[in-house]
Amino acid sequence: MELLNKNRLIERVDVVDSTNSYLKNIVYDKRPEEGSMVIAKFQNAGRGQMGNGWSSEVGKNLLLSLVIYPDGLLANEQFIISRMASLAVKNCLDHFVDDIRIKWPNDIFWKDKKIAGMLIENDVQGKYIQNSIIGIGININQQGFSEDLPNPVSLRQITGTDNDIDNIADIFVREFFLLYREFQDGMSTQIEDEYMLDLYRVNDYYWFEDKDGSFKAKIKEVMPSGHLVLETMDEGDLRQYAFKEVSFVD
Repeated sequence: MELLNKNRLIERVDVVDSTNSYLKNIVYDKRPEEGSMVIAKFQNAGRGQMGNGWSSEVGKNLLLSLVIYPDGLLANEQFIISRMASLAVKNCLDHFVDDIRIKWPNDIFWKDKKIAGMLIENDVQGKYIQNSIIGIGININQQGFSEDLPNPVSLRQITGTDNDIDNIADIFVREFFLLYREFQDGMSTQIEDEYMLDLYRVNDYYWFEDKDGSFKAKIKEVMPSGHLVLETMDEGDLRQYAFKEVSFVD
């Protein structure tokens, strides 16, 4: 069975404000086939989660957005999309390097450095997700980054060689739709388990910081809503956080 519809749109552009915004306009105007995507050489207003920026040199990295129409997915269970996208990037990069992990909620790290990020924008109507636009940015061939960025790294910096961006795009898309097919076949629990196994700093106690200060805890679970549940080391109590309410302490 084909993973992807042969009639899906694949649009390549030189410059956009952001691939998500560009694809969102296409979805609203034409509702293209599931799996349709936009790939850009450069974004002049690239965005990350919760208003974070995304910086990239022209033609050096993978900047891609794709659309899915996840039939019957409840809005309060939308984090499964983030799990699939994160795992797809990890599985893609596993073809080239070791030590790739997912830093909650969906940053992709090589050791302690960020190699990829994403922005997932869901259109919700009533209780259900109508469409999801998944924007991916993977640092591929860039060799220098702004000092404003805390801990970036590229595949080129890790491996010492340039990589074929189109090939990496193809691998990512295939990995994503393998997971998406699992989701459609009712295998969400397996996807959730795989996500937990691949989390950054899982299965041990680390320092975290919230509005009340620093504390040591370990990751207990990530809920279907995407909330992170931590178990503190001292009291053993469980604390639940939304994105940006807690951070890792280096």
